[in-house]
Amino acid sequence: MDLTIRPRTLRGDITIIPSKSQAHRLLICAAFADRPTQLRCADTNRDIEATADCLRALGADIIRTETGYTVFPAARVPECAVLNCCESGSTLRFLLPIVGALGADAVFQMEGRLPQRPLSPLWEEMERMGCSLSRPSAATLRCSGKLRPGSYSIDGSVSSQYITGLLFALSLIRGETSLEITGKTESKPYIELTKAAMALFDAPHYRSPGHIEVEGDWSNGAFFLAANELGSALSIRGLAQNSVQGDRAILDNLKQMDGGCPAIDGSDIPDLVPIMAVVAAAKHGATFTNIRRLRLKESDRVATVMEMIENLGGKAEASDDTLTVHGTGLFGGTVDSHNDHRIAMAAAIAATVCQKPVTVLGADAVSKSYPKFWEEYERLGGNYEQYLR
Repeated sequence: MDLTIRPRTLRGDITIIPSKSQAHRLLICAAFADRPTQLRCADTNRDIEATADCLRALGADIIRTETGYTVFPAARVPECAVLNCCESGSTLRFLLPIVGALGADAVFQMEGRLPQRPLSPLWEEMERMGCSLSRPSAATLRCSGKLRPGSYSIDGSVSSQYITGLLFALSLIRGETSLEITGKTESKPYIELTKAAMALFDAPHYRSPGHIEVEGDWSNGAFFLAANELGSALSIRGLAQNSVQGDRAILDNLKQMDGGCPAIDGSDIPDLVPIMAVVAAAKHGATFTNIRRLRLKESDRVATVMEMIENLGGKAEASDDTLTVHGTGLFGGTVDSHNDHRIAMAAAIAATVCQKPVTVLGADAVSKSYPKFWEEYERLGGNYEQYLR
């Protein structure tokens, strides 16, 4: 789906959808708990559903309700399982070590750019500790064997998702285990989010609290907070001020960008860079440092953010680990989402300050994290024309 947006600011009330990051983690904890869990999560998306489907394949009974999910823990893990991760990196990287801990023989199916996204050094560490991993085809991954107790080690500089997966796995292994994180740990707040979810369930005992509500998503809320920074008038609800979500940093970053051309460390907030680049281009500019890992997301986000800014009439340049966006203003043009939900949504917010229309190619990429984004955008005053390919 492609669409063309006419320049217009947004106005109205919006309640931010539940956190994708927290929902993944709470579903996993609930699937291995001692009793059923009611998970309040009114809105879902492709990534959350991928995790729920994979947990079903591992023996959990997860029922979608009007308000969220009822999760009945896995009574018995099947000897063989097929897990369709769709395009969700979180689903794959969280559940791969868990499958290893359970000793299941599992095939993971992957779509989109996911088969090209890295799994090293998690792959090597799992094989060192008892699992056998292989790639039967370009879009599948097989895991067999079982992770044993002992001392685990992982380089934290590639992805915090590896650490999350191992934290879950080690809590399920019988016997003494430990995890050493070496190197510079990236995206530390996501690790804290994992620890918080496990604490709610008293891991490794996994005692269900019975009822849990998934908090609002700061990653998706950032788009509407940025819209306000650029002149829209939105009343935004549902974001917990005491959240451990790393993308809560959008508040401080927007303050910095309002006062000048700051240098912003992108290592812990890779999902914020696309929308912050839009704000930077519309205002005073900014330099984003430590952004090498953005090349490993749903798209090469260094390249796609630069392309977005330049196609909308702005100016941006990058080195291996730095992205600089100049405060030239944005004028309009065509943005290819490259099937990256955050590029599509960033382009939509950019349209609120452009002088001419913005066409978004592959606008349906938003279904990965925010299926109702365009519906909400229109409700808040956004005006666009949709084209089906």
